[in-house]
Amino acid sequence: MYKSKLDLQETELAIKALKDHFESTLAAKLNLTRVSAPLFVLPQTGLNDNLNGTERPVAFDIKETGCTAEIVHSLAKWKRYALKRYGFSAGEGLYTDMNAIRRDEICDELHSIYVDQYDWEKIITPQERNREYLRYTVREIYEVIHNAQHYLEKLFPVLKTDFLPREITFISTQELENEYPLLTPRERERTAAEKYGAIFLENIGGKLKSGKIHDGRAPDYDDWSLNGDIILFYPVLQTAFEVSSMGIRVDSETMQRQLMQAGLPERACMPYHRGVISGELPLTIGGGIGQSRLCMYFLQKKHIGEVQASIWPEDTMRKCSIEGITLL
Repeated sequence: MYKSKLDLQETELAIKALKDHFESTLAAKLNLTRVSAPLFVLPQTGLNDNLNGTERPVAFDIKETGCTAEIVHSLAKWKRYALKRYGFSAGEGLYTDMNAIRRDEICDELHSIYVDQYDWEKIITPQERNREYLRYTVREIYEVIHNAQHYLEKLFPVLKTDFLPREITFISTQELENEYPLLTPRERERTAAEKYGAIFLENIGGKLKSGKIHDGRAPDYDDWSLNGDIILFYPVLQTAFEVSSMGIRVDSETMQRQLMQAGLPERACMPYHRGVISGELPLTIGGGIGQSRLCMYFLQKKHIGEVQASIWPEDTMRKCSIEGITLL
């Protein structure tokens, strides 16, 4: 039977230590400043993240104003506004301690309706809107992840592992389809993650040569040709383990093209979209890094509910109890 390497108190201490270390190290590595962020936004602003384009946000009415607000899915679009408002310059960025509710998430060992992540965004120059700069940034983030493993091992020697390779491997969704045409996208990710240990899966959102997409991405924040996921192989569950989705964001041309490809040209009239198309908002790179995912990975937990407090189906709680998994 599974047995956690840390008891409940040690788990909470390790979560706090990891989050504090990772946050400060990431900020220093990418030149980011922490800012306060909203938990909810007005839908008519177009600022909420549509994720795969189908998830329903949690909405509620505000008595005083009569308006309806939405709990954020992520802050991918809001951050771009904030960079302009705060007066950041090229090479500077921000990060937030983002909390969200994703009501349509299918809960399992890796997924919860509660999401906590470091949402970050950084201003770049037109000359930096390329694959080389994207990969440079991915390597910087992976170094922070790699160093976090060693930091936590010093505090809790029982967590010492050799899970992470020294370098991350870059591979595109098209390359995976070419190599494993008979596998599903998730099976391809698992196969590649197990082979290399850590991958950055590039080009998510657009159609592959087969006419299918690897995975959905909203058309109005990532440039589908300059984005990707950081995916690790997780031996505890023998599965691919996504810890970050990120990318260079759409510029005016890419925004309009991807909205047309997605059949959503009407979004171009929303304030956020107009700001990108007009060039009012800065060019950026950004992403989200899952806090609970990192904690689960480095604390070698079997279920994400061991590192975050959420609501779970009755059968999930029953199975976890039988398997020796203690949910927070």
